[in-house]
Amino acid sequence: MHFDRKVAWSRAQGWLTAVLVLVGLAVAGAPARAASFQPLEIVTKNGVQVFSVEMATTEEEKQTGLMYRKELADGKGMLFDFNPEQEVSMWMKNTYVSLDMIFIRADGRILRIAENTEPLSTKIISSRGPARAVLEVVAGTAQKYGIRVGDRVGHPLFGNK
Repeated sequence: MHFDRKVAWSRAQGWLTAVLVLVGLAVAGAPARAASFQPLEIVTKNGVQVFSVEMATTEEEKQTGLMYRKELADGKGMLFDFNPEQEVSMWMKNTYVSLDMIFIRADGRILRIAENTEPLSTKIISSRGPARAVLEVVAGTAQKYGIRVGDRVGHPLFGNK
């Protein structure tokens, strides 16, 4: 039996290329995740509530948001930056977890809270006024922690952290 290194190397390269292509396709098909986690505080009449939030700043991150995720832990969330302040519309398409959407003005004050949103819905959820950002947290969070319209959000996005 004769062993040809060139043939063996060529076959190995072919398999490696196929594996890399498959891995690339799997990664491309996976839901995008925001890159960084940051602390965010909400000052309520019950005290300060601290969350760990993923930042959604790029267009891709904002379009994908929390889509395709099957769970979201209490105390976690995603903060969408819509600078400059503007009317914002969200939806729950491809989002399996019910959320509370907290619309925040440029001064860090809560403008509106859309509680217990309907998973997988394409119904438009509007800020109903100019918002700089939207904080998405698991449904029931606003009720649980007494978060209300007018409460102050502390985060560098609003120049107060």
